[in-house]
Amino acid sequence: MAKNMIKFLYLGLVLSALSILTYSCKIGYSFTGASISPAVKTVSVDYFNNRARVVNPTLSQVFTEAMKDKFVNETGLSMARDQGDIEFSGEITGYDVRPLSIQQNGSTGKDFASMNRLTITVKVIFTNNKDHQQDFNTTFSAYYDWESTQSINSVESAAIEVITTQLIDDIFNRSVANW
Repeated sequence: MAKNMIKFLYLGLVLSALSILTYSCKIGYSFTGASISPAVKTVSVDYFNNRARVVNPTLSQVFTEAMKDKFVNETGLSMARDQGDIEFSGEITGYDVRPLSIQQNGSTGKDFASMNRLTITVKVIFTNNKDHQQDFNTTFSAYYDWESTQSINSVESAAIEVITTQLIDDIFNRSVANW
């Protein structure tokens, strides 16, 4: 009887310890991969001015609004005008179109670009006002390639959409997905 009582007490202690550990450990999970502290309730995204040498007149607005949409829609955070629990600021620092693949025309012997690349670079300052160890000041770049038979004007809208999505995904992963 004494052995059964000791086993019962031991089992009770083990179960109590497990329940305390389970209760005290909070695991954050979301379908977006975001791992945000429960203390973080708001996000603010400053306007990203375009400081690139070549300026696309709509890029700043498109990029800033896409950033806001991503963080509100995929994290459940509320948008704050300024001083959110997490803050994003920065600027667009590069908008470059360059030939990517140079080939020689067999009949004329002249070089030509068979592919072109648009690269957009963004400097991002991330501040986590709840945990400053997560703050960063980083530059992100993404690009879009297209055949030189098409002009930049014919692919620019699609290219900006693809590049903006990639940049914002990279920023999201770096800031709240902890990848």
